[in-house]
Amino acid sequence: MNTVKSTTLAIQHLLAMYAGAILVPLIIGKAIGFDTAQMTYLVAIDIMMCGIATLLQVYSGKFIGIGLPVVLGCTFTAVSPIIAIGTNPEQGITDIYGSIIASGVIIMIIAGFFGKLVKFFPPVVTGSVVSIIGISLLPVALNNMAGGQDAADFASGSNVALAFITLAIILVVYRFSTGFIRAISILIGLVAGTILGVFMGKVDFSPVADADVLHMVQPFYFGMPTFDPTAIITMTLVAMVSLVESTGVYFALSDICKKKLDSKDLSRGYRSEGLASVIGGIFNAFPYTTFSQNVGLTRMSGVKNRKVIYITGGLLVALGFLPKIAALTTIIPTPVLGAAMLAMFGMVITQGMGMLVPVMNESAENAMIAAIAVSLGVGVSVVPGIFDALPESISLLTSNGIVCGSVTAIILNILFNMIGPKHKEDPMHGEV
Repeated sequence: MNTVKSTTLAIQHLLAMYAGAILVPLIIGKAIGFDTAQMTYLVAIDIMMCGIATLLQVYSGKFIGIGLPVVLGCTFTAVSPIIAIGTNPEQGITDIYGSIIASGVIIMIIAGFFGKLVKFFPPVVTGSVVSIIGISLLPVALNNMAGGQDAADFASGSNVALAFITLAIILVVYRFSTGFIRAISILIGLVAGTILGVFMGKVDFSPVADADVLHMVQPFYFGMPTFDPTAIITMTLVAMVSLVESTGVYFALSDICKKKLDSKDLSRGYRSEGLASVIGGIFNAFPYTTFSQNVGLTRMSGVKNRKVIYITGGLLVALGFLPKIAALTTIIPTPVLGAAMLAMFGMVITQGMGMLVPVMNESAENAMIAAIAVSLGVGVSVVPGIFDALPESISLLTSNGIVCGSVTAIILNILFNMIGPKHKEDPMHGEV
């Protein structure tokens, strides 16, 4: 395959994942209260780290790299916990990066035998966790659709109108297009909504004008990392759920590429994701996981050559040195961003539901596990002080909704499905 064709296909892959890649730093930065300079850095370093994580994974070495045409980006499952850590009065931004680094190291250590731990993360557990994360993120999306929490024009007619027009554009593109155009419907909505925002006077171009043409990345940009036990537990659980999701992507790509995977291949893939998180934490980016939208693009194009993904990774790294391009993303009006969030977070929720529905139909036990785990996880996110009376050692597992829901799902799955006799029950017809 010639370089021109490879580069064209690489740009397609970049565009397919770009909206997901930039949304994560934009959401987190706005929620934590970053200024425009910090937001520009956050977006730029995230784009660069997407490229580095992708290069680590597409490479096939002795210790790292799954060796498949896979593209990586920040996992959406990390958004809610990162915001929770960053906005917690007893924690902060340095705890975010300490937990990302620590969780990456833990994943690298357990990569060799994570296959044995996967049994503790069946679909009823991972589906519950993904559902909790998606539901917990909805208030962020709706606040942004209204113009941003504490905004002077919160819930104004112009903000709500801009948000729903953007959402309508996304839906129309998604409904009436196919293939690659459909894959970038979120990106098209962001661009169209921002253009409309210009005419409504809601776009400020000064961050682009103020941004440097080139810059060098810098480790620990937001300060030296600190290591809070609760934050580390949270991010490690998120990382494990991401590994389970990535495993599905690995096998989907192995089927497309006709390459049989063994336990050593999986271990190298897990180790790469752990290493990407460690590097991401050092440079104040995020944990990274496989992007499933690029799998669909690989299947659609029929091109399985890793050269295309190497070029994609290289382009992402190059973009990370261009802060003006990163600054372009920070001018997106908040209501436009909120509309894209609603669509993306809704997809996270339906992804979790898609995991849960088949296993809930299998047994009433699984339905009960999901019911209690999701209710408790979302409940603690809404009423975080409910377990304040518990000892501090236990509050590590109960102060965060995602950790609480995850631990609940894991324990209930062990009790209902892994210990003692199993009573399969048809939800419609009683015990069988």
